Amino acid sequence: MNRAFLPAAGAAFVKSLLVATLAVSGLVSANEHAPAPAKADAAKGATLYDSGDAARGLAACASCHGAAGNSTIADNPKLAGQFGVYIHKQLVDFTTPKRKQAVMTGFAKMLSDEEKKNIAAYLATQTPKAGAAKNKDTVLLGKKIYRGGIAATGVAACASCHGANGNGIPVQFPRLAGQHQTYTVTQLQAFKEGKRENSVQMTTLAQRMSTKEMEAVADYIAGLK
Repeated sequence: MNRAFLPAAGAAFVKSLLVATLAVSGLVSANEHAPAPAKADAAKGATLYDSGDAARGLAACASCHGAAGNSTIADNPKLAGQFGVYIHKQLVDFTTPKRKQAVMTGFAKMLSDEEKKNIAAYLATQTPKAGAAKNKDTVLLGKKIYRGGIAATGVAACASCHGANGNGIPVQFPRLAGQHQTYTVTQLQAFKEGKRENSVQMTTLAQRMSTKEMEAVADYIAGLK
C-alpha cells in the first residue's frame, strides 16, 4: 500500500509545484510589462508650492512656509532640504486622524498623491537656511539631551535617530537642523498630549520630557547646521 501511495503523492506534489511555478512566472511576466511608477516631478511641485491653485482654493505653500521652503514664521516649519519621503508621509498623515491640523488637513486633502510627491520632491532639492540658538542659559542642557538623552527618565539621545548634526536619516528620521524653536516645542508638546499620533517613538519620548527640557533641546536644534 505504501508503495502505491508514494508515487501518487509524488505525482501530486510535482503537479502542485508546476502550477505554483507557472503562477509565479505569470506574475513575473505581468510585472515586466507593467508601467513603471511615475517619477515625482519637482518642477510641477515648485509651481504648486509657489502659486497654489486658485481654481481649487489651494493657497501657495510659500505663503506659510516661505520662499523655497525657508519659513520665516516661527510657528511654521522650515521645509527646505527635508527628505521627500518624509514630507510626503506627513502630507498623507494630515488626511488621517494621526495628525490633525486645521489648515494643513484642509490643504492636504485637496492634493492628489502625485501632487504630494511632486511638492515633496521640490522641497527636498532646496537649500535650507541656517537657524541659531537663542538662549545661552539652556543651550548646554539642550546639547546634553540631544547628544546623550536623559538617563533618569529613559529619554534616548536625539542624535541616535536624527544624527549628530541634525541631518536625519533618509526614509527613517527627518532632518531637524536649523528648525524654528517654537515649532519644535509645539510638536513635542503635541506628541506628549496625544494631539499628534503619527510616531510611537516620539510620543513615548515626549511624554518623558518636561517643558524646560523640550525648550532647551529645541533651542540647541535651531543652532545645528
